Amino acid sequence: MTAVTSHHRPVTAAEPGPLVDVVAEPLTRGARRSRVPRWLRRLSGPFVLLLAWAVSAEAGWLNRDLFPPPGEVFGAAWDLLASGQLQAHVGQSMLRVLTGTVLGVLAGVVIAVVAGLTRIGEDLLDSTMQVFKAVPNFALTPLLVIWMGIGEGPKILLITLGVAIAIYINTYSGIRSVDAQLVEVAQTVGAKRSTLIRHIVLPGATPGFLVGLRLGLSSAWLSLIFAETINTTEGIGFLMSRAQTLLQFDVSVLIILIYAVAGLASYALVRLLERRLLAWRNGFQGV
Repeated sequence: MTAVTSHHRPVTAAEPGPLVDVVAEPLTRGARRSRVPRWLRRLSGPFVLLLAWAVSAEAGWLNRDLFPPPGEVFGAAWDLLASGQLQAHVGQSMLRVLTGTVLGVLAGVVIAVVAGLTRIGEDLLDSTMQVFKAVPNFALTPLLVIWMGIGEGPKILLITLGVAIAIYINTYSGIRSVDAQLVEVAQTVGAKRSTLIRHIVLPGATPGFLVGLRLGLSSAWLSLIFAETINTTEGIGFLMSRAQTLLQFDVSVLIILIYAVAGLASYALVRLLERRLLAWRNGFQGV
């Protein structure tokens, strides 16, 4: 019989085949995309929104009296900066958010650790936290004013509750999601309880904690809106209420932009913490 000869040459390292080309092509495209800094690509979305707003205002598609163009809004910001009002109001609001967030993180983590590590803690605390989760913050505002007066107490407490609930739910879930086999292996080799918690449980719960922190910071700014309706003369919530009363739509839009920038900065902070605290995790980062 005549031997059948192949007309296809073998694929060698010096001569890549079609499969190598298919794999290399998206990698090359990804390398080209990576020349643009990621932080700049992330800001492209908000920039497009601002551009669309400016174009719509100039084209007359928006009612300038009800939705001022960017130039008028930035002009209002400059006037408030020049008078010192914007710095004072934003500074007071940031102080409230910072205080409530720190207290909320501490409370949420402590409750989550107690409920997550022990069944007795779960039985005593979890149902209570679920009750607080089901009650919206703004429903508590009148009661907090009656119980605590109109000082800073109810404002800080509203923010603290919003942050603590988000931290608790996600941290507790992270603790209970730790692989039970890892815990059993650690107990088998004689690891102490403190070692088990420090090296297995808490690192395993860190991703959940960071998710809770991201939601908690968003909740803090939302809670601030309700908190600053409680008889206050300082804060961006007060500035918003005054602008609505005086029909200052440029100031109202400015406050919305401030909330947006604060939310974006909070998101960037959590992403920074994720890169530092979760450097050990080799998760999927997209293509």
